[in-house]
Parts: sequence; structure tokens; C-alpha cells
Amino acid sequence: MMNQDMSIASLVLNASWVVQIVMVLLLGVSVASWAAIFRKLFALKRVKELNEDFERDFWSGNSLNDLYASAAQNAKQAGPMERIFASGMREYQKLRERRISDPGTLLDGARRAMRASFQREMDVIESSLSFLGSVASVSPYVGLFGTVWGIMHAFTGFAGMEQVTLATVAPGIAEALVATAIGLFAAIPAVIAYNRFARDIDRVATHQETFIEEFSNILQRNLGGQPGSSSGH
Repeated sequence: MMNQDMSIASLVLNASWVVQIVMVLLLGVSVASWAAIFRKLFALKRVKELNEDFERDFWSGNSLNDLYASAAQNAKQAGPMERIFASGMREYQKLRERRISDPGTLLDGARRAMRASFQREMDVIESSLSFLGSVASVSPYVGLFGTVWGIMHAFTGFAGMEQVTLATVAPGIAEALVATAIGLFAAIPAVIAYNRFARDIDRVATHQETFIEEFSNILQRNLGGQPGSSSGH
């Protein structure tokens, strides 16, 4: 009988309404957190695959114009690195159409366009990361609030008792502590996922910044060796 009364389900059902609201809130946050974790996991995997595929094509010896034409045709399915490249080439060609021949102006325009595209892509890649950080930092405190409220409620109920024993105190304390346990259950996966994704996103950002520098060097060589040319690299 005691084991049945002290089961998790029994503790949750017998908790005060405030503690129950906290538990439901934390469970909802935990479900949303896991959904965000799986979405980000698959999204980052796809970003890495698309970037690797484009980089393989980029260094295969294809001309810049052919790569740009392919990127323009597959804009919706393109990866971040390919869109960054397309932004740089688009600005480069627009400046050339205006008959701007100064190498510094052409290169600066392409670099600014790629930097702006890089920031847009990183904003998309970093989406949901702040949510996981908030869950990781706030959930334990929400659970602690539920625990404190539950303990206060339990001790208020003991006020009219002449004799308080461990058997009478234990259920009230245990149901309050369930809120902290649920808070930790929501926070711990979010902390682990946040750290993992932050590290992976930093690597993606570094990889893309390196590509911007490499592509800028290629444009600079083309402008220096063959003015007005963008046919190869």
C-alpha cells in the first residue's frame, strides 16, 4: 500500500494544483526541447552534407560561371556555402555589368555580399539554439519553484496535526521533489544538446568563413592575372 501511494503517478495526482501546473509546464517544455533537438540534429547533418557536396564540386575544376549557373538553378535546394558563393558571384557580375573594372571595388563588393549572406545563413543555422539554452538554464529553477511551493503546502497541512511523523511528512515532500526531478529531466538533455550544437555550428561557421577567404583569393587571382575573367580557379 505504501509503495502504491508513493508511486510517481500517485505523487503527481496528489500534488497541489500549483505543483501540477509546474509539472505539466515542464513536461511540455521537455517535449518541445526534444523536438527542437531532433530538428536541429537533422538540419545540421543536412547542412554539412550540402556544404561538402558543393565544396567537392567547387574544387573539381569547374568554372565559376558554371557553378554560379548551377547554384542559381538549384537555389531552393542549395546549401549555405553554395548560397554564399552565389551571392558573391551575383554581386561580382552586377559590378562588371556596370563596367566597373577596378579590382579592389569588384573584390570588396563580392566580399560584402558573401559576408551578408553568411550572416543570414548563420541566423538560420542558429535557430532554436537560444530556446535550448533557455530550457537548460530556466527549467531547474521552475522545478525548484514547484518544489518549494509543494513543501510549503505540505507543511501548511501539518499545522493542525498534534503529532507529525515521517510517514505523514514523506508523501508531501516526495511529491514536491518530483517537480525538481522533472525540471532536471527537461534541463539536462537541453544542456548536452546546446553544447553539442554550439560546437558543431562554430565548426560550420569557421568552414564557411574559410571558404569566403579562399573564394576571395581566387577572384583576386583572376582579377590580377586575367582582368575581367571569372572562368576558372
